[in-house]
Amino acid sequence: MSSPDPAGGAPEAVGRRPASAWPPLLLAIVLEVSATLSLRAVSTGGSWWWLCVVVLGYGGSFWLLGVVLTRGMPVGVAYGIWSAIGVALTALAAAALFAEALSPLSLVGLGVIIAGVLLAELGTRHARGGSGSDA
Repeated sequence: MSSPDPAGGAPEAVGRRPASAWPPLLLAIVLEVSATLSLRAVSTGGSWWWLCVVVLGYGGSFWLLGVVLTRGMPVGVAYGIWSAIGVALTALAAAALFAEALSPLSLVGLGVIIAGVLLAELGTRHARGGSGSDA
């Protein structure tokens, strides 16, 4: 016996948990950060292959964000997590890869971003009245 998928896809088996939104969200973040860091190579006259990484990375990231939304994560939470964690990871990776400066104030700002993302996710779970661990 199966029940229709609320996202409009194939029916799900009874008792089977819906697919989690977290794996595609995490992959979307990785693709976005990779694309953003690749902009550095493009801007310094690097090979056109870097431009391919930029286009495919951003395209794949936005496609995966759509997957996340079809799996039930609210758009404000999905976009907030994607953008905030993307900013934090990009800043840390740029410091490690390109020796870009991160001041103590910048590090505090990254901490505030992470705290904000956690509060947004916890607030959404509270509003839904459950743990919300799958979406």
